[in-house]
Amino acid sequence: MEKYLLLLAQGLGSGLAKKAPGTWGSLAALMIGWIITPKLGTIIIAALLGIYICGLAEKMLGEEDPSSVVFDEWVGMWLAIWAIPHHLIWYLVAFVLFRLFDITKPWLIDKVQSYPNGVGVMLDDILAGIAARIVLAVLLWIF
Repeated sequence: MEKYLLLLAQGLGSGLAKKAPGTWGSLAALMIGWIITPKLGTIIIAALLGIYICGLAEKMLGEEDPSSVVFDEWVGMWLAIWAIPHHLIWYLVAFVLFRLFDITKPWLIDKVQSYPNGVGVMLDDILAGIAARIVLAVLLWIF
């Protein structure tokens, strides 16, 4: 069972890319989100599950926040695209914004990474997803 949870934590293999696994994981989440529009309740359940499976993956792989673990990117990406118009341009803008906040980790996003047991792994991407969604809300209001 644990190997299946690790596979899920690694984004069904999308996090095993040699270069930019977080970007590949985010892209996989974007494609899933395009096909199956994420609902807020589903995202919350995925976030809670993610704390467990990301913490388990850290233990199994013997390192903190392993780069191959991208389930946190999945949840953050789904937050970024939550309740936006189902249009390719908006999804691409959401992807760019999420990656920008996830990579640069401004202010509070950087501070929460140190929380233990999968919480920090998930929380920084959740905050990056929320930040991207807030910027998207402003852009949607303007345009």
